[in-house]
Amino acid sequence: MASVTDHYGISRPVPFINIDVDADNRLYLDPHAVRLMERPQPFADDAVRCVDTFLDTVTGCIFDGSRAARFRGEQYLRRFVEPWETRLGMAEEGFRGHGGAGEVGMWIWETLTGDAAPLVRIGMLHQLEDLPLFVDGVDRDITSDITTRIIYGPMARFTEWVVANYPEFVSGGHQVQTFRKQVWNPVTCEWDEAEVTLPVANGKELLLVPIGWAGPTLLMSAGRYYGTTLLSYAQMEQAVRTSEGKVLKSRKLDLRKQPGLEPGRQTILAVTLRAIGNKEDLLVLFKAFVDGRFNATNDADEAAA
Repeated sequence: MASVTDHYGISRPVPFINIDVDADNRLYLDPHAVRLMERPQPFADDAVRCVDTFLDTVTGCIFDGSRAARFRGEQYLRRFVEPWETRLGMAEEGFRGHGGAGEVGMWIWETLTGDAAPLVRIGMLHQLEDLPLFVDGVDRDITSDITTRIIYGPMARFTEWVVANYPEFVSGGHQVQTFRKQVWNPVTCEWDEAEVTLPVANGKELLLVPIGWAGPTLLMSAGRYYGTTLLSYAQMEQAVRTSEGKVLKSRKLDLRKQPGLEPGRQTILAVTLRAIGNKEDLLVLFKAFVDGRFNATNDADEAAA
């Protein structure tokens, strides 16, 4: 097993995640991290444009409501080709481990048109990174696979830029090849095909991932949303104010055992909708919490560098 820099003999700092070229790496592409990183440019902006236009297109088909539009929206979600070129994630956790991309696409479509339809109608569920919070079975692995496929174009252009600036990719017997790949076109808002030139490591094409775009967990996971923002809201729902003005709140550990507050997507959806009825947008609060932690960590890392 060898990292990208070992395989190609690169000794200087690199702008990509230095994964093992011969194995699945337990890192997962995170659409919210891509959004918050805002670099490298122009690839980060292009990637965000892809994920946003993709979900806008799918939800637009739901808003349209016609049979043709709904069929089209469902088909957009069934076109996720296995994105193994990054070596991210675990094969048994991704599309192949869950019955294929078509089945995963149906989970998402059925949630968006079913239980989560109220969130779609009010425009609350409008970013790709929102899906893991509400779609059962969609976690870091599936989110990573979906995101990779949607932003394949910007990532391929980033890879081509790296190859142009690191001659090690085409020296010492190493080669690049041109491939025809499925990409999301944010201008036409359709799945398209494009020719991309990628390095070939041990006979398999390699798609490089910018530093900061992937991690061992998702910034916006269902578990994190449930354990922070959602249970904090439930605490305040049940809080009691004493005659002295002190607010008494139940422990989150106890709330987890209450009927209707057990961990799970059904609880997340029910409490989120209940909060909307009380003029509270828990998703906005959660993103503010996540973004604050992310920015604080990045600031600390930059200060230490």
